[in-house]
Amino acid sequence: MNLLPAYVLLDLETTGATPARDRITEIALIRYENGEEVARWQTLVNPHMPIPPFIQTLTGIGDDMVQAAPDFESVAPRLYQYLDGAVLVAHNVRFDHGFLKHEFQRIGIILRQKVLCSVKLSRLLYPQHRSHGLDAVIQRHQIVVAARHRAMGDVEAVAAFIEAAGRELGEDRVALEVARLMTAPSLPPGLDPSLLDELPETAGVYLFFGADDAPLYIGKGVNLRSRVLAHFSGKTTDMAQAVRRVEWLETVGEFSALLLESHLIKTRQPLHNSLQRRQRQLCAWRLAAAPDIHPQAQLVREDAIDPTALGDLFGLYRSRKHAEEALRGIARNHALNPRLLGLESGDVRASSEPDAQHYLRLKLALAAQRLKDWPYPGKIAVREYDATSQRTQLHVFEHWCYLASVDNEADLHDVLAQRSTPVFDLDIYKLLQQVLLPPAKTGAKPAIGGLEIVHFQDGYDQQKTSSSSQ
Repeated sequence: MNLLPAYVLLDLETTGATPARDRITEIALIRYENGEEVARWQTLVNPHMPIPPFIQTLTGIGDDMVQAAPDFESVAPRLYQYLDGAVLVAHNVRFDHGFLKHEFQRIGIILRQKVLCSVKLSRLLYPQHRSHGLDAVIQRHQIVVAARHRAMGDVEAVAAFIEAAGRELGEDRVALEVARLMTAPSLPPGLDPSLLDELPETAGVYLFFGADDAPLYIGKGVNLRSRVLAHFSGKTTDMAQAVRRVEWLETVGEFSALLLESHLIKTRQPLHNSLQRRQRQLCAWRLAAAPDIHPQAQLVREDAIDPTALGDLFGLYRSRKHAEEALRGIARNHALNPRLLGLESGDVRASSEPDAQHYLRLKLALAAQRLKDWPYPGKIAVREYDATSQRTQLHVFEHWCYLASVDNEADLHDVLAQRSTPVFDLDIYKLLQQVLLPPAKTGAKPAIGGLEIVHFQDGYDQQKTSSSSQ
């Protein structure tokens, strides 16, 4: 099938899922030109590192098989020839492309390759199906595979899928969707075109910088590539046209990205994140200690908010003006005396209602606005795990406040032993409201997937209190 002038179907087997850490153990490819197969090549590769037992079981490639195989540097010239002038096609191409870029980079070569993902092609061609992994594609099209999880076996499976799609839907339809996938977004003139090849399809945070290298915008996405390119698709904004440089930081998952985004917005103060930048006027309402203390509602500013006693506060507002407007609305709806609330001047003794009765009605009126006390006896961690990268990160919190993040449980001791003063942050409080569940609801799934909530007992023992399926 003549999809492209030249393309290479490729598959890699590796020691793991992380390009920066793991290495290639097998390469297989078929090169097509003008719809005809012109070359076919496969080789084992010595990764110069042990192959984990799980990977050996999955692929059938053991340490003994690669011991005498050439290393990547030895096969790189031949591989580069096969890739030259062709589009790289693979099932989940970002995985294979990422490994190739890292391997070439280790030997001083920058790989710039146009890519096409056959997973995305399957989604466009067969939107009625939910799963588009290679196993699902093989089953759906009844493809006979000689050696699943070996590089050439998987390459042949992708080739058979493309042929089957051409028979079922017509070659013109397949070619149309391929052309759609190959249409690159239009980047602003000041951006390096290599951005299209380098953006990863992982969760993380991205930063846009302007001509003076000042931060313009900070955002997050579960797929950095699609999220960043969405800013430059269709009718772009003035902000998007002003972007001259893009940075990104990959994270384990969505929760880690949300935390990092919140932190970077507050520290970098980007121009176009005005709604999320720190506003030091945050405040809440607190009832007076007794009914005869006037005003009965007292404003508490951010620097006086005690995270250990949030249950004594009502509402969280980004300014004194917003807080007073909200309290006036509550007073109107519940026929409360604005003088007793301190919203109007005048003699509070003129009220015919006893202070104690008014105080009780105020307390009931504010009940729906009451903030939540910390539902745990001490520090907890939110553990986020990504099965694809096999990365784990733990984020430690106490009294709704973010304390620190660590990449492994061995580093937790120092974090848990810290005696720092928690700093309250409204955005973190709102984020944790989506994730942390009271102990009474143990077993329920957090709103963000891939998380485990862990609390700590004496001796830093850890106990999982709720989890989501991964």
